[in-house]
Amino acid sequence: MPELPDITVYIDALDARVTGRPLLAVRISTPFLLRTVDPPLASVAGKHVRALTRIGKRIVFALDDDLYVVLHLMIAGRLHWIEAGKRVPNNVLAAFEFPNGTLTLTEAGSKKRASLHVVRGADALAQFARGGIEPLETTLEEFARRLRSENHTIKRTLTDPRMFSGIGNAYSDEILHRARMSPAKLTSRLTDEEIQRVYDATLSVLTEWVERLRAQSRTSFPEKVTAFRPEMAVHGRYGQPCPVCGTTVQRIRYADNETNYCPRCQTEGRLLADRAFSRLLKQDWPRRIEELERP
Repeated sequence: MPELPDITVYIDALDARVTGRPLLAVRISTPFLLRTVDPPLASVAGKHVRALTRIGKRIVFALDDDLYVVLHLMIAGRLHWIEAGKRVPNNVLAAFEFPNGTLTLTEAGSKKRASLHVVRGADALAQFARGGIEPLETTLEEFARRLRSENHTIKRTLTDPRMFSGIGNAYSDEILHRARMSPAKLTSRLTDEEIQRVYDATLSVLTEWVERLRAQSRTSFPEKVTAFRPEMAVHGRYGQPCPVCGTTVQRIRYADNETNYCPRCQTEGRLLADRAFSRLLKQDWPRRIEELERP
């Protein structure tokens, strides 16, 4: 799922292309994408884009007449820019037509989860704000209060949109690796020094990735938005060496997600229990990385 750095770069690219220009028309190929009926989708035709903003992992187009188009890409939704005069593919979920080009939405896989809302007014727009603070704009004190406000694993808290805005599975893995923190650590047990480490890691990881992605898309629209990048330290790198210590990256799998971590950098050599495999193997489940590394 595109997260804060990816959405930020999408907004940068769109701002340069569509802000101040009229949205001529919106075409959708499936009625399931559109989640609102009032105002009707046709009401945005001809309205100028006045601003582009982010609410969590959503992209918001602010239009004339207090109208807002709210787009959530979910896991597999991706945006593409097609210059004016070029053919728009038939297999897109939505096409937003502008005088200088067309923004298209595609979604890989059979599960179509992306959503499009059209709302009017700031009060209607506020429904999409889940309450999470902006991680790049918060103080250490507020960051600490959020972490300690509920007792969950730090991985779960960082990815909770009610706590922090825009952080998901991928960048939480990177933040926790940078902070040398176990993803299973309970927030109630965090020391002040550990919270400082997580706070510093959050700022540095998100800032570095925003800058890196901006550099990669400086001359073109960001087409290669993915949660799995070779430059990442642990996310999506199960079975590969940690770039810091060389230990094999491990994972915990649950539902459609997995958490990746380095047992030496983050858990003092302990292997975190994978719910499915640890139950299957029971006493044979290895407890430490040394047990896996034995010949």
